[in-house]
Amino acid sequence: MKTQQPSPRELSHLKKSVIEAGHAAGKVLLKYFGRRFDVREKAQAGLVTNADLEAERAALRVLKRARPDFGFLAEESGASSKPTEGRWVLDPLDGTTNFVHGFPMFCVSIAAEWRGTVVAGCIYHPVLDETYWAIRGQGAFLGRKRLQVSKTRKLKDSLLTTGFTYRKNELPLEMRPFERLSSTVRAIRRPGSAALDLAYTARGVFDGFWERNLSPWDVAAGSLLVEEAGGKVTDFTGRPFSIDGHEILATNRILHPEMQAIMEAAARASGNHV
Repeated sequence: MKTQQPSPRELSHLKKSVIEAGHAAGKVLLKYFGRRFDVREKAQAGLVTNADLEAERAALRVLKRARPDFGFLAEESGASSKPTEGRWVLDPLDGTTNFVHGFPMFCVSIAAEWRGTVVAGCIYHPVLDETYWAIRGQGAFLGRKRLQVSKTRKLKDSLLTTGFTYRKNELPLEMRPFERLSSTVRAIRRPGSAALDLAYTARGVFDGFWERNLSPWDVAAGSLLVEEAGGKVTDFTGRPFSIDGHEILATNRILHPEMQAIMEAAARASGNHV
C-alpha cells in the first residue's frame, strides 16, 4: 500500500524538479522581456504571449523528464487526460500584463501535487533571480533562507495585497472588501501577480492577501509557501482552502479572523453570500 505522501527522498526530487523547471521557464521569459513578442487576448482571462507558450514548453520538458508518470495542469496547455496520483500544476508566466507592459513583477509558479495535496512548490522571480520554494512539512525558503510570515498584530498596522478579476462587470463586488479594508489598514498594494503576492506574504513583506476567481496554477505553489512559513490559508469564510476553489484568503495567521470577518461582511453587503 502506498503512503499518503511521497518519501523524503521523493519529496527532495520533486523540489529539485520544480526549481529546475522554474529556472528553465524564467530563462525564456528573460530572453523576451523588454523585447518584441506576439501578444493576444484570451476571453476574460487576460493576455497571452509567445513567451508564455515557450516558457511553458521549457518547464514541461524538465517536469516530464523528471516524472513521466505525473499528469499536469498548465495554464496554456490545459490538463493531461489520464488520471494519475501525481500532477504538476504550473503557470509559466504569472503577471502577463505586467510582462507585456515592461513592469518587472512577474514570475513562474510550479507545484507538485500528490493525491490531491500540494507537496512541493516553487515561485521563481527571474528579474531579481529569487527562488521561493517549499516542501510540505519541511518549511518554506527563499534560496537557503527560511521564510517566516510577519508578526503584525493589528490590522491598522498592516500592509495587504490583492488583485482584481478580469471580469469588468464584477468590479463593484471586488471594491467592497477593498474599501472596507482600505479604511482600516495602513495600505493595500496591487502588484498584479497572485503568485508573487503569496510569496511576499510568506516572506513577511505583506501581512495578508485576498483574491477571487483565481485558477489552480495561480495559487498552488504560493499557498504552500504561506502555510509552510507559518501563515494561514482559507477561503473567505474560513473553510479549508482548495486550489480548485474560487477564493483565497492568506494571512500571517494573527490577522486572519479580523480579515475574514471583513470579507464576510462585504459579501453580505453586496448580496453575495460566500
